[in-house]
Amino acid sequence: MSAIDVQPVVMAGGSGTRLWPLSRSGYPKQFLVLDDSQHTLLQQAALRLQALAAPDIAVAPPVIVGNEEHRFMVLDQLREVGLEPAAVLLEPMGRNTAPALTLASLQALEGGADPVLVVTPADQTVTSNAAFASAMQAAARQAAKGGIVILGIHPDRPETGYGYIRRGEGGSVAQFVEKPDTETAVRYLADGQYFWNAGIFVLKASVWMQALERFRPDIALATRAAWAGRQVDARFVRPAREAFAAVPAESVDYAVMEHCPGSPVPIHMLALDAGWNDLGAWEAVWQVAAKDAQGNAHIGDAIVADSRNTLVHATSRLVSVVGMDNVVVVETPDAVLVADRTQSQNVKKIVSQLGSDQRGEHALHRKVHRPWGWYDSIDMGARFQVKRIMVKPGASLSLQKHHHRAEHWIVVSGTAEVTNGDQVTLLSENQSTYIPLGQVHRLANPGKVPLEIIEVQSGSYLGEDDIVRFEDTYGRS
Repeated sequence: MSAIDVQPVVMAGGSGTRLWPLSRSGYPKQFLVLDDSQHTLLQQAALRLQALAAPDIAVAPPVIVGNEEHRFMVLDQLREVGLEPAAVLLEPMGRNTAPALTLASLQALEGGADPVLVVTPADQTVTSNAAFASAMQAAARQAAKGGIVILGIHPDRPETGYGYIRRGEGGSVAQFVEKPDTETAVRYLADGQYFWNAGIFVLKASVWMQALERFRPDIALATRAAWAGRQVDARFVRPAREAFAAVPAESVDYAVMEHCPGSPVPIHMLALDAGWNDLGAWEAVWQVAAKDAQGNAHIGDAIVADSRNTLVHATSRLVSVVGMDNVVVVETPDAVLVADRTQSQNVKKIVSQLGSDQRGEHALHRKVHRPWGWYDSIDMGARFQVKRIMVKPGASLSLQKHHHRAEHWIVVSGTAEVTNGDQVTLLSENQSTYIPLGQVHRLANPGKVPLEIIEVQSGSYLGEDDIVRFEDTYGRS
């Protein structure tokens, strides 16, 4: 018998606002290391799915669905673990998971193929990869026969933050239910037939399209139109922006799954017992973290005394906690969160307030990742700013100029190729140069090791929007 063709699909478009200040829209949680693994959540998700290969299951490279802003982070992180994606599907704007899965299905159906899609969010963890692989292999074998397979998690507490699946006879899905109140969650736990909805789906690409066309033909039609106008740039696939903006925003559950029980579309649930957690809030991070005898978990340089059931995440300095119970303390170079652990779902209110106040901390860290490397704004004041800049080997910033600032560059390590007006020079460690206001310039790394420089800006306006780009390797305007 021929092998079952499996196409992993990782949904990586979330913003992770409830894990602020570590997760921000410019660098959300799927690109972070949040547990005791050495890998980011995106890397963990992709590696777990690649491990589904078996004598009867052939696993293709993953398809990632994300957004334009994160496209180079996706490639960099996958390549760090030796994976090259089959495609990175770039949504012009968020339209929830149903259109995202539709894009992945249309990609999978190219050329007449019809693989089994194994679809998972990029922001989940499991403690047993072997148990995960076994369950997903069973799901793939069942989905290859037709129908939809959804993964359910047997609840171990009356959780009000998840949707539930009520299991029917023979593993069928009897009902999907919304996030319950505490009293209802307690009843679900006692009943034994209610499972948390893990948001992991296994089904053939054609099965998804047929189900979507049955229940939400408007989403299917609009997404097909956006796909027809797509542009392909190496691994990046961009649906037509204007057409995609017309796609109704809807989740996989609301668009299709909740309509399946009792319909001609067969849907089954398999239990996943692999130590699953979706890391949706700091409470969930505390649950999966290693703890001391008093229930305290800490990451980074932290000292905890006379406290119980706390989570301390220190990024850039010592954080000490004394006499606290059930609190979360998260420190980053430019923001600190202190919250009741049981209220950590409400961190999104802080992010909303930051957005309303147009404060940059809701979107970006002090250290900002770019396709060419990163920069860290280590000091600033009236008419000056100091940045630490790292440029990857072989990478370069855009050819640009500034209307309101001049720049001094000092090479800390590596070799810098500096375009300064008509002059192109090489600078090595401890050498420096000056870029006058209005001068066309570019910084590049021609070497094989990372280039680090210190940049001192001076001028009347130092915002990141004071950039006029003439050429850019990464297609930024």
